Amino acid sequence: MRKIQVITLFPEMFDGVLNSSMMWKAQKEHAIEFSMINLREFGVGPRQQVDDTPYGGGDGMLLKPEPLFAAVETALTVDPGAKVVLMTPRGERWKQATAQAWADDGRGLIFICARYEGYDERIVTLVTDQISVGDYVLTGGELPAMTIIDSVVRLIPGVLGGETSAEIESFSDGETLEFPQYTRPAEFRDMKVPEVLLNGHHGEIAKWRADHSVKAE
Repeated sequence: MRKIQVITLFPEMFDGVLNSSMMWKAQKEHAIEFSMINLREFGVGPRQQVDDTPYGGGDGMLLKPEPLFAAVETALTVDPGAKVVLMTPRGERWKQATAQAWADDGRGLIFICARYEGYDERIVTLVTDQISVGDYVLTGGELPAMTIIDSVVRLIPGVLGGETSAEIESFSDGETLEFPQYTRPAEFRDMKVPEVLLNGHHGEIAKWRADHSVKAE
């Protein structure tokens, strides 16, 4: 069973996401084990301090190195071969091909979800991968971590169900988005399903789908 551990100050944010739909199924099938690591438990001193002002001045607070190192090292004792993933805007842009590679890789994942104005740079020495989900600013790394977890776990064999479900999805070939799809009824509010999808001719259907797949930018 693969382990996914998340280091965060807000573990409760993950409850609904990781215990619903495909993420719940992945746990039921014993494909994945999720663990939340509360960074506050590794805080410094009687107040369990996890942040401090940056050297050199500036607004905001940075996550301190001591709690971050302790949390990551604790996670690594549970899963020594795991990837340590830092969610950061300067990281590699997340892509479907990377999700597939991580799903195939078999290694566990440890996510560091930063908060405030960022983190002490020294934590990078423990990190194997720095990942960004886009060129915009979020309050913390929790939502990006959820996105990556979802995109990887659903590609683990047996989680989606259908053998080809993941293969026909958007970005799976690295070039195109998924084609338009329809279900019953064949006509709804004067909008009809394309006739080619109703004729049962697999070759014509495949050509229509290829023709109507949008090129990914």
